[in-house]
Amino acid sequence: MPEAKSLFPPIEPFDTGMLRVSDIHEIYYEVSGKIDGKPVVVCHGGPGGGSTPSMRRYFDPEVYKIVVFDQRGCGKSRPHAELTDNTTWALIDDMEALRRHLGINQWQVFGGSWGSTLALAYAQAHPDRVSELVLRGIFTLRREELLWFYQEGASWVYPDAWLNYLAPIPQEERGDMIAAYYKRLTGDDRVEQLNAARAWSLWEGGTVSLLPSEERMRSFSNEAFAIAFARIECHYFTNGGFFEQDDQIIANIDRVRHIPGVIVQGRYDVVTPMKTAWDLHQAWPEAELKIVNDAGHAASEPGIIDALVQATNKFARR
Repeated sequence: MPEAKSLFPPIEPFDTGMLRVSDIHEIYYEVSGKIDGKPVVVCHGGPGGGSTPSMRRYFDPEVYKIVVFDQRGCGKSRPHAELTDNTTWALIDDMEALRRHLGINQWQVFGGSWGSTLALAYAQAHPDRVSELVLRGIFTLRREELLWFYQEGASWVYPDAWLNYLAPIPQEERGDMIAAYYKRLTGDDRVEQLNAARAWSLWEGGTVSLLPSEERMRSFSNEAFAIAFARIECHYFTNGGFFEQDDQIIANIDRVRHIPGVIVQGRYDVVTPMKTAWDLHQAWPEAELKIVNDAGHAASEPGIIDALVQATNKFARR
């Protein structure tokens, strides 16, 4: 059996900046790796999760020019946790603005969880700008996917963590948890907003990996992170991702069928269960599906790292 791949060593960006993308929003971006290397752009999760330094480490820095950015309203992008003009289509336009700003003709698009949704939506809108797709923890924002995690389904696997997720919501409003959270996350009561944001954020933080992580729970409970993460996620989920139809990503897969792709999915992913990756692969059999049998949802799990690094190495000199 070949030795498992690990993350590449930590690196620092050689370029960072803020790009004005609307009258309201400006987004943070950074570029690392090889200055004239093969371009790749990383779509982080959430929506609202923001980027982390570890996202630079899935790519050989001797080969790749690695572009990482914070989507509207989160991370270092400004204004923080802003929902106005924050839609999937705006993010796709931002990616195009960033690509042009950096003088890149075509890039690999790499994304996990919500990042896989955005990567696919971007590729379907601009297929000529995408050299390859590397996707992890597949999420397409169908209503049934949202209900599984936020209404009933994952609650059967994590009934203990579910109690804390239920806590901010009165019994009479629990028939539609997303709507109940949205009311509080967009309300004027700052204390209620923060309590809801932390409960929403910690529900995902506590279920995202096969094994628990105290460090992740501390990160997900951070006020600035939780407010942006919960508000922006709930905003997108309330609006169905701003898609025209529920199964838009899979229904439009013909637009990207010609693009080489790898789908990495943890067998025991509770956040975005394997059914969605399976449905995507049935519609797009040309893509390679890698099922990691000892992993959940997190990009940091060893088997997921191995599969993702194998994929980026595979495409490195293509």
